[in-house]
Amino acid sequence: MEQRIKIGIIGCGRMGSFYLREMLKNPKWEVVYVCDIDPKARAYALALSPHIKVIEDENLIFTDTEIKAVGLFTLANKRLEQIKKSVENGKHIISEKPIAESINNEWEAVHLIENSNLLSTVNLYLRNSWYHAIIKDFVKSGEIGDLAIIRVCHMTPGLAPGEGHEFEGPAFHDCGMHYVDITRWYAECDFKTWHAQGIRMWNYKDPWWIQCHGTFENGVVFDITQGFVYGQLSKDQTHNSYIDIIGTKGIARMTHDFKTAVVELHGINHTERIEKPFGGKNIDVLCDLFADSILDNKLHKQLPLVRDSAISSEFAWRFFEDALSHDMPVVGDLNILEEIIKRRRNMTNGYGLLQQRN
Repeated sequence: MEQRIKIGIIGCGRMGSFYLREMLKNPKWEVVYVCDIDPKARAYALALSPHIKVIEDENLIFTDTEIKAVGLFTLANKRLEQIKKSVENGKHIISEKPIAESINNEWEAVHLIENSNLLSTVNLYLRNSWYHAIIKDFVKSGEIGDLAIIRVCHMTPGLAPGEGHEFEGPAFHDCGMHYVDITRWYAECDFKTWHAQGIRMWNYKDPWWIQCHGTFENGVVFDITQGFVYGQLSKDQTHNSYIDIIGTKGIARMTHDFKTAVVELHGINHTERIEKPFGGKNIDVLCDLFADSILDNKLHKQLPLVRDSAISSEFAWRFFEDALSHDMPVVGDLNILEEIIKRRRNMTNGYGLLQQRN
């Protein structure tokens, strides 16, 4: 085994802890530092690995010449400054999305990285899923004819308003940009036209459900539905998540229940049903491929660029703003929302529940 890649992780909250656990299991990585201003997060990191240097000052990571890469998993309003420090100190970058708190700052970050000789990637996790890889290869093989329509849906009963990272952007930006990205990834083209419709469920200030449809420059049609609006108070909760790829001759589709994903391929010469474990956020795949990229000094072709993240973020914002420009019905009231939030506080098994640390 070659020398392990020394990395410093900045931010050990919900997402940062995922990366920490995966990197500790991967023999290609050596986690030297974990930095967080929250003492509970630092205690959590130390409990996972007592040999890690657990710190509050991120500058110790940037100025350590033995550190080859940084993991940027804090909130987005910190990332542009952290990316500047990474570039100045020659550190490769693996980051959560979005890469900054505003579109202008995201593009500044993109230009900083693209004008350096450093490797970087962002967690647009759907690109690293086994099911999208199979479907993309099937489309490329010509089995469905010409790609015509891409339909993506993700509706679950969580997160509730007030949870998560709303100050980084509304739900359609925080979660929906993944579906904006994967739609563009399939189309291999830029968005041309769009129309978005939202609804202010429970009289909440922002739309908690949005559907956007439109076209790509190459004529492919898309629709994206994303919302944490799906039977929050039902006795037995469920969800609705799928992708439909429709061609001129055949189709491919995927559904999942967060445990198992099912891919169905219906081509002109080949029909197949594939059922495998869902795979979650694929952080293990992202970490492994980025380690290989550093060792090979070339970004793996499967990994998204920071440019991809900025584009997906920008169009998620554009679609959200388009929804705001149209009539937006209000259905339900804040009393129902309070009932939903109260229920989630007392749930031990549910969709998108935030992890609790003692």
